[in-house]
This record gives sequence, C-alpha cells and structure tokens, in this order.
Amino acid sequence: ASGGAAEGGGAVGERGLRAAGDGGAGVAVEPHGVPLLPHRPPRRRRRRPARLPRLRRRPHLFLTESGRVFAAGLNDFGQLGIGSSVTHSLEPIEVSGFDEKVVEVSAGNHHSCAVTADGKLFAWGRNSSGQLGLGKRAGKVVSTPRKVDCLADARVKMVALGSEHSIATTEEGEVLSWGAAGAGRLGHGHKTSILGFSITTSEYTPRLIKNLDGVKIKRIAAGMLHSACIDEKGTLFIFGQKTEKGFGRSGDELRPTVVEEVPFSEEVACGGYHTCVVTDSGDLYSWGSNENGCLGLGGTDMVRSPEVLKSSLFKFPVSKVSCGWKHTAVISGGDIYTWGWGGANGTFFEEGHSSGGQLGHGNDVDYFEPMMVEFGKNARAVHVSCGFNHTGAIFEYSEN
Repeated sequence: ASGGAAEGGGAVGERGLRAAGDGGAGVAVEPHGVPLLPHRPPRRRRRRPARLPRLRRRPHLFLTESGRVFAAGLNDFGQLGIGSSVTHSLEPIEVSGFDEKVVEVSAGNHHSCAVTADGKLFAWGRNSSGQLGLGKRAGKVVSTPRKVDCLADARVKMVALGSEHSIATTEEGEVLSWGAAGAGRLGHGHKTSILGFSITTSEYTPRLIKNLDGVKIKRIAAGMLHSACIDEKGTLFIFGQKTEKGFGRSGDELRPTVVEEVPFSEEVACGGYHTCVVTDSGDLYSWGSNENGCLGLGGTDMVRSPEVLKSSLFKFPVSKVSCGWKHTAVISGGDIYTWGWGGANGTFFEEGHSSGGQLGHGNDVDYFEPMMVEFGKNARAVHVSCGFNHTGAIFEYSEN
C-alpha cells in the first residue's frame, strides 16, 4: 500500500509511507501530518515528565518506499532500535543497521521487527519471553536491530507482532511463531510434564507450526493473546485465547483452527481481544470482546461467533482493516472509518487532556458503529494502521 517515495520532509498522508504500531506524543483528536526527521545520530532529549505518560509502550514505525525505517515513541526497552541512550523520541528518528532495503515492518508492545528485500528478519526491543527469536543467550533487551540468524536459510515474507509473541511467514507460505506461548497463541499445542500436567514455556527461536504443514499462508495477524492467518484459498485459521476476554467461544485454541463462519477471507486483524476479517467480496466480520463498541455492531456485548457488519454502514466494499487495543479502522472506497474506544473512559492527566483521540473524530467519544473520518477533499486512503490507542494513515492527494 505505497506509492511514490516519502523522504526527509515527507509526512503521513503522502504516498510511499507505511506505518505500524503506536507512539508519538500528546493527544491529537483530529488527523494531522507527521514530518520525518532526516538521518542523523540520535541525541539525548530533555525529559518531560508531564508528557511521558501519554507515550505508549508500543513504538510507531514508519517505512518509506525507498526502504528506510523511522521510529517514534518510548524507548524504555530499546523498541525504537536507536540504542539505549535515548529514553523516548517525540518525532520519528531513522533506524539503521539493515543490510538491504526494508520492505515490511511490525511493532509489538515492546518489540519491533523488520523484513528486508532479501527475506532476512531483524528484531529489536524487549526480549523477556524470547519474542525476538534470537535464542536463549540473547539479552532481555536488544536496543538496535539484530538479524535473526536461525532463519538464514529461509526467505521471510511477512511478520506480525503481539504483546509478547511473534509470527512470520516465508515465501513458501510456511508459518513460524515464537515468544510467550501462554493461551496457545503460538499454535504449537501444549507440552506435558513427566507427571502428565500441561506446561507452558516460551519459544526462544522461530518454530514451524506443524498443524499448518502443506497449507500455504498469505496473511497473518497477532493480538494480545491470540493469532490468525489466512491461506491462499481464503480459509481463516485462528489460535490462542478464547476466554471471556478472548476472541470467541470459551476455551483456548492451542493449535490453528478453521473459522468456518467466514468465507473467502482476504484480510485479517487482531486487536487486544477482538478479531476482524475482510472477505473477497468486501464484507467485514468481527467478533470477540466488544468493550467500548470495538466490533462496530452497535452495542458492547461480547460476540462469540463472527458477525457481518451491515454493508449500509459503508459507501463501498471494505478493502483493509486494522485493530488497536479497543478500536478498529477500515478503508472503504478510499475513505477511512473508525469506531470503538475514543477515550470516553480514558485517564486524564495534569494538563487536562484525555488519552483518547485515536478515532480521529475531534472528540473523546466512543463510537459503537463505523464513522467516517474527515480528511478534506481530494484525499484517498491507501493504508491504515492502528496502534494500542493511536491510528496512522497514508493518503494519495489529487488536484481535482
């Protein structure tokens, strides 16, 4: 979802820039452009205690068409990839250390990953549960990009990060996962102790999901405690937490399970505890926890099975979807629609500002159904990305 290059003075809202994760400073309740800083060594920034609480842990990563990566937000676990001397950055700073042009980026709660044009995977940030895939001997914090050497013989195509786990696909369509294994989010089933009890352990290096052997996966997504993927036939698989706070019926799915209620899936996104899928006909399905109306179905009751949103809510078929912790965004006909948690019950800080604004409607109100975001005339959305409580978008602008 990128067009022309956005270098040095580029901004979110121009072509050629892709965004992932959560970060930045302050609270913007209406959309605005984000300037990128030209490459320079990171400098130590004066701490601003009153503003730091609004910097969420999850970094915000920006990828330009030329393959440059920028990062903003908190850096308490090295998640920006710019070293450990900087505690945070209020503006995007370039991340270096890649062998080739970067073609894919993803941000977890405290860790980040990038895929280069030659199929190599780089990881950095918090490594408390092995979520970087660097092995048991790697440190608990890695503050600059490091190549995942155990995947040297594979060509990684896509990566998705959850709170403490990671999932990736290869060009052959194989799926690997690693990091925290709780609730079955890695899809490897469970291990049994010598006494016969089920035990949960972390995976410190990427491990092939055997239940998907012979299945070619084209899309992946990772949430707080669950994961999802779509194969080349449009079949949706999901695994991980399925409890009251989870994505469907009670009980965890420890291995990938087909979701038969959703036909011909094209796009999938995992939020904090909810899941959304776009089909090949442009229908949008959602299910799971429905706090603050994040499912877009008009209420807040939990939904245990996929339900389709009324097509009348959108002017055109839905083409892309992204989920934050408790909010959702889609693209329909070049317009962006958002709903869910807008900050109505958010924390208020000393300056009197809410932690909301992620819906872009100019207020802190929760929306239980999709609402179009106003970006002005002649703007066409080509990409949207939700962080924990932050949303970024890329637009093409025309003169007519």
